[in-house]
Amino acid sequence: MKSLSFKRHRFPADVIRQAVWLYFRFSLSFRGVEELMVQRGIEVSYETIRCWTIKFGPLVARRLKKRRGAPSPRWHLDEMVCRIGGQRI
Repeated sequence: MKSLSFKRHRFPADVIRQAVWLYFRFSLSFRGVEELMVQRGIEVSYETIRCWTIKFGPLVARRLKKRRGAPSPRWHLDEMVCRIGGQRI
């Protein structure tokens, strides 16, 4: 898999990775990610986050999908009702 290159960016790679990860992992808005980054002491505009998600987003999203486990063929039901011969079991 192609590695990410953060050359010629003002912010460190960890900050960019965190912002893009927050956007894709939790389905936040750009302004929501901006607010979370401000709470961590990093001032970055939502427009910058938008540019990062366009540039680095597809690769990060692919990596997140790869890390997700395969769906199981087993289903778990909370409650089940059967009728046999007109009686509820």
